[in-house]
Amino acid sequence: MTRDLRRLLVTPGRLTAGPSAGAELELDRQELHYLTRVLRLRPGDRFAVVDGAGSLWTALLGPADLALLEQPPSYPRAFEPPAAPPLQLAVALPKRDADVLLRMACELGVDRFTPLQAQRSVAADSLKPERAEAILREAVEQCERLWQPQLEPLLSAAELLGAQPPGGSGRGLLCTTRRPGLALLSQALEHLGGPPGASEPLTVAIGPEGGWTPVEEAFALTNGWQAVSLGSTILRCSTAAVTAAGLLSHWRAQQTGVPS
Repeated sequence: MTRDLRRLLVTPGRLTAGPSAGAELELDRQELHYLTRVLRLRPGDRFAVVDGAGSLWTALLGPADLALLEQPPSYPRAFEPPAAPPLQLAVALPKRDADVLLRMACELGVDRFTPLQAQRSVAADSLKPERAEAILREAVEQCERLWQPQLEPLLSAAELLGAQPPGGSGRGLLCTTRRPGLALLSQALEHLGGPPGASEPLTVAIGPEGGWTPVEEAFALTNGWQAVSLGSTILRCSTAAVTAAGLLSHWRAQQTGVPS
């Protein structure tokens, strides 16, 4: 059972297509340390190799710095198509712990993470590319998902909200506060149109600690975003983002019949 195997994420380009099993995968120092020191595997022990693009192979830890694939690179042990619809979380980064937020979003099934610079953003905790890549790699290995989320460059909230949602009108939900009569995010998801498994992404936008400005909200509503609530209390942006990610993942699982 591959579910019982610990996982190592590698980039797809490292698995050169070939006709037979037994292909050698050269391990770098960090990967070797992870397998032998963290997971305490020994030569001959089996583990899973995933490429972050839907494929999984089983492999044996070999001598020196090698792993031996048990399936041909062209024929993985398992393949999973990308989940649909894609889930995008756009967040004005908090002052601290942006890396924790990124990890949780990955674990909860978010497919695209977009950091935002809003008008009321504080000096946000930056997501340095190398550090963010390491966080995503570790989260993918830990939560056993086969697709690695896409981390987008920092984007201004005005640019995102000043246009239609990436999936088109009605496929963007703007979480906001202090607006009476708003539907809850969970309610808006229940009434969302489109067939299960639609290819158009669904985007949820989370504002900074100080909330969206009236201009940002007006931009969004004019361009086909729907304002929604996460409840009667005021949440920190990191709490709101994790809550929204959990609701999105659960909604998609209900739509597709695939456990979240």
